[in-house]
Amino acid sequence: MKTSTWTQFVQVLRRANRWYKDTPDRALDQAYDAALRIKAIEDEHFQGGKITQDSDYHSDRVLSYFNSELKKCLKIIQTRLAEFNTSRSILNLSESLNSAQTNGSTAKKISIEGLSLSDHTALICEKLNFIDSITEKYTPPKPELINDLSPELNPLVTPKNDTSRLRFSSSGDKTPTPENSETLELPNSSTSDPQQLRKELTKGSETSVLPRSLLRTFGRIRRELNPESEEEVIKNYRKSKVKTIISVRFILLLILVPLLTQQLAKNFLVGPIVDAVLPQPENAQVFLNIDLEEEAFMELHRYREQLEFKQMIGLVPKLEPEEMEEKIQEKAVEIAEEYQGLGSSAIKNVFADLLSVVTFGVILYTNKKEIEILKSFLGDLIYGLSDSAKAFIIILLTDMFVGFHSPHGWEVILESIARHFGLPENRDFNFLFIATFPVILDAVFKYWIFRYLNRSSPSAVSTYKTMNE
Repeated sequence: MKTSTWTQFVQVLRRANRWYKDTPDRALDQAYDAALRIKAIEDEHFQGGKITQDSDYHSDRVLSYFNSELKKCLKIIQTRLAEFNTSRSILNLSESLNSAQTNGSTAKKISIEGLSLSDHTALICEKLNFIDSITEKYTPPKPELINDLSPELNPLVTPKNDTSRLRFSSSGDKTPTPENSETLELPNSSTSDPQQLRKELTKGSETSVLPRSLLRTFGRIRRELNPESEEEVIKNYRKSKVKTIISVRFILLLILVPLLTQQLAKNFLVGPIVDAVLPQPENAQVFLNIDLEEEAFMELHRYREQLEFKQMIGLVPKLEPEEMEEKIQEKAVEIAEEYQGLGSSAIKNVFADLLSVVTFGVILYTNKKEIEILKSFLGDLIYGLSDSAKAFIIILLTDMFVGFHSPHGWEVILESIARHFGLPENRDFNFLFIATFPVILDAVFKYWIFRYLNRSSPSAVSTYKTMNE
């Protein structure tokens, strides 16, 4: 009985020893299987390319699924390779081989799953090479100083032949890396180009079930305990600085370029064409719509009354009826020229504004990466405000656009737009617009507060409700 128990104990020890010695190969096989999984997804769903969020062949939910699978596989690879390296450093294979040779075995008979030692080594190298070829696509480059970047790679240095926007390649993606899927990395000047910096800068913060302030507190404590915290602070400052510069520059581009396009097109392109196409002043229609005609008649009637009033109080000498009619006729010609110019200007505004809108759309279409950076910058800016500041801005915007006094503001805006394009004012349309659009806008505000702000910053929602009450 004792012999049987001892034999079973020895067998258990041998199996445990065998399992322990097989740990490097088992860890490598698991990492290799995860790499094969990534490769299969690339071949089947991304035409052999990287798993990216910019694919037009799949929906957002499908891309999110592939992204989660990528994160899981990369995490498995990272963990199993660490296990592989650690177990090989601890396990003294040379002593096991020497012991096997002492017992009469040769190196050629030492096998793992039927492979000789040389074949086993070649298989390990082949698997490691394959794993490296997969993971290097999703590994970020090491950060470098921005000032050390060459002009071709530095995103802050614009080429001389293109001062309108920052250039970058369109072959990148925004796939998170396993080492740090939420940290932005500056590109290495020797291994990457400006597109890497732009992709990393577009990664915004994700919502969490915990309050953001609590998460920031935990993150700050962790960073302060980190021996490389100073380097991290400097690196984060550089990333924030680059993001701010790109965002401010793009905002100015969105504002100034359409405005300049509108003014230049109106004065130098559309204006001369409209003046050449329109009939001569003596044959042209004086008033573009009935509203301008009524304004002109009121102005002429007011001029007549002012002239008569000045004669009555002695400010001007008494005029004969012929002289009175002559002065009124001169004023009528002056008013006609003025309102004819307003009509011509309204026609020019239509085409100039159309060119301005086209320019604005072209800027948005050709600067997709800058839009993502701007969204990330605005998100950080908004969510970085205090709860009271967020509540104040929400109350200010809602009261201004959907509040009790907002109909008067919308009425002024609609009248200005109609006058800008030379359209007659339609009171029915104005009332219908004021009765519907602010209501829709108010519903959108409330939905945004309930759907997004309530999850990302519940304390700000509570402060908003308290201030609003």
